[in-house]
Amino acid sequence: MRKALVAGNWKMNGSMASNRELLSALKEAIPGSDAVDVAVCPPAVYLPDVRAQLQGGSIAVGGQDCSDETSGAYTGEIAAGMLKEIGCEYVIVGHSERRARQREDSDWVARKFIAAQAAGLVPILCVGEQLADREAGQTEAVVAEQLDAVLDQAGVAAFERGVVAYEPVWAIGTGLTATPEQAAEVHRFIRDRVAARDSSVAGGLRILYGGSVKADNAAGLFALPDIDGGLIGGASLDAGSFVAIVNAAGAARGPGTP
Repeated sequence: MRKALVAGNWKMNGSMASNRELLSALKEAIPGSDAVDVAVCPPAVYLPDVRAQLQGGSIAVGGQDCSDETSGAYTGEIAAGMLKEIGCEYVIVGHSERRARQREDSDWVARKFIAAQAAGLVPILCVGEQLADREAGQTEAVVAEQLDAVLDQAGVAAFERGVVAYEPVWAIGTGLTATPEQAAEVHRFIRDRVAARDSSVAGGLRILYGGSVKADNAAGLFALPDIDGGLIGGASLDAGSFVAIVNAAGAARGPGTP
């Protein structure tokens, strides 16, 4: 049975005061579970403080991005090894906002995935289509190109130590959410795509949904067999909502879950 993962992507939000308030509430309400892993991914400037506040608890910390380089003249970049050194366990790579705003193509994202694993981090690889892609019937082609870049560069075995997050771009921050059927279809496609190279790796791969997951739709999404948790945006900034989503993921991972 795959253990669920719920990771909160705070994006460019937070302050020292609001972070402490949020983390205090999360620590009290999320004691740890055999059914679900939990992580938060704050802006880089807050990572050491967040890590210190969560020390000794069950909530892991992750970065929102990392460089594909290990060191050097790369102003503004953060190496995966630096994230690992300050206590991160995860890092998001290939988020749609970075693919669009920073023009990160799939080959670049694949190099980040490899760099993250080389540093001992678990990369959360984001894949997903724009609305125009979906309307043109190109969802699978887009997702396949993004996924295959990592499979080809890193090899399928790398996904034993990685996570995939499917995020339909048209459902991020818009209030729209893919129907459970739409989400399930793409998650199944991703697992089948990996299974074509190694069925054992595919069976153990955690695939998260990342398109406007909220407390009121989490249970329906997480009940689907190929959805193993969520990459949570706005709702991760509200303690009550995030805890409800974590609880929904835990409840979905009962006895007999595939």
